[in-house]
Amino acid sequence: MAETVVLEAATRDGAGKGAARAVRREGRVPAVIYGDRKDPQLISLDYRDTWRHVQSGRFLATLVDVDVNGEKVRAIPRDIQFDPVRDFLMHVDFLRLGKGARITVAVPCNFINDTESPGISRGGVLNVVRYDIEVYCPAEAIPEEFVVDLTGLDIGDGVHISAITLPEGVEPTITDRDFTICTVAAPAGLQAEEEEEAEGEEEELEAGEVPTIGDEEAEAQAQEDGEEGQ
Repeated sequence: MAETVVLEAATRDGAGKGAARAVRREGRVPAVIYGDRKDPQLISLDYRDTWRHVQSGRFLATLVDVDVNGEKVRAIPRDIQFDPVRDFLMHVDFLRLGKGARITVAVPCNFINDTESPGISRGGVLNVVRYDIEVYCPAEAIPEEFVVDLTGLDIGDGVHISAITLPEGVEPTITDRDFTICTVAAPAGLQAEEEEEAEGEEEELEAGEVPTIGDEEAEAQAQEDGEEGQ
């Protein structure tokens, strides 16, 4: 299960761009907590502490206890806004979680045992189709990651969602097909050779070449032609 982190927060007065800029000048991040049929709560967070968790790459799949002036609110980050030029953290939205809540969340994949893949060992390339898998699960039981084992995969093989063991109560949001997570593709040089061979075969067929017949068949055909000419 994914870990739960604690973020210290303080209430803030006023909404809008002016109030948000004032919060940022203090070295803090404006944020809001909404959901669970309660009024939105405007808060601010310490920039460095929040940025440290954002850099983990799993912030949007992490349960957070937001400590607002001593009162903890269980939530999960739902949106992070950055300055488009400076990549500066601008705002965070949190979804308040009630008891027994179920949520949709993207859980990262961890690809292991690439050295045990015959295809990769022969020069094949791991083609990752999904770096994370979106699932619907209890808020208190978000998986930390999904382990994708590459052992035994040859060129042309792949891993599908059916090969992943999901914890109880966790189900993928895509249920109408056995979707692909990754494949082992042929190296670029081999792909080029195969494409050239295929193109050559197509050109031969377009040129109208026909298969040659054997000597016995050729003699029989010549004899029939001779008889017809008499």
